[in-house]
Amino acid sequence: MRIGILGAGHIAGKVSQTLKQMSEVRCYAVAARERWRAAAFAGEHGFAKAYGSYEALVSDPDVELVYVATPHSYHYPHVKLALEHGKHVLCEKSFMLNAREAEALTALARTKGLLLAEAIWTRYMPFSKTIKEVIGSGVIGTPRILSANLGYPVDWKERLVKPELGGGALLDLGVYCLNFALMYFGSDIADIRTACVKHASGVDMQETIALYYRDGRVANLHATAWCATDRQGVIGGDNGFLVVDNINNPMSATAWDRYGTQLGHWQAPPRISGFEYEFLACRDAILQGRCEPEDMPHSETLTVMRLMDALRAEWGVRFPGDTVQCRQA
Repeated sequence: MRIGILGAGHIAGKVSQTLKQMSEVRCYAVAARERWRAAAFAGEHGFAKAYGSYEALVSDPDVELVYVATPHSYHYPHVKLALEHGKHVLCEKSFMLNAREAEALTALARTKGLLLAEAIWTRYMPFSKTIKEVIGSGVIGTPRILSANLGYPVDWKERLVKPELGGGALLDLGVYCLNFALMYFGSDIADIRTACVKHASGVDMQETIALYYRDGRVANLHATAWCATDRQGVIGGDNGFLVVDNINNPMSATAWDRYGTQLGHWQAPPRISGFEYEFLACRDAILQGRCEPEDMPHSETLTVMRLMDALRAEWGVRFPGDTVQCRQA
């Protein structure tokens, strides 16, 4: 399958390193706003073609899957452009700026019979399924509480602090915490309690989010773009607890009983980087004629987007042009 990448930044480079080691896909084309950047990227990562405009890439009949690796604020126009040119699309997280954009584009993809998928890699990793199986095995008893945190000192990045680029900790880091909770506790949420601390620009820089489930379970989530954290996820049950070592790239998980005795340890299988799984899932879905991957269906993407809209509304964080109704100006 021939891959075309929109954007020639850091994440596109990391993904390209993975694609080069896969036999199922081919690094075919890359586009950037300046052709010299695309050409340099193509030379470094072994792409056959380099384009100085996104329109040129999506117009290439040989591109089979477009991977959108541009900033959050460009996801909607770039994904729409690719879909309107008849291309299947894998779009980096966070999927869109708001649920309205996500709803419009998932509907467009279905109308055109094209795949549209969100590239949140933890959803596609086989080890995520292992973690779910461990929780379901009863080794820690009945799960009642979950915690997840993710933090990196990344406030120096322009895209993290500018509202016009969809900045803030939520769309970049908090999205992993939300996905961790949804993967293992589901989405039957009765109430949300939350607060954030903002950057001078008005975007969220760190936040705490408590999800209260209808059956009494609780998920406590924390994200920050100001400092480093241990990035752990912990699921507590009445017989013990499971510790996941890194919620945005889990490599191991360990179960302990209530007295601190180890009950089991699980290791992620060998892999290239972890990015390969989302491309394999897209390839499989396309071959099967589906508009969404099994691991991250549109319903889950929309659930995450609606939760993030609700959180930003509560915090009073708004991006230019979006339709989130904030409680405060």
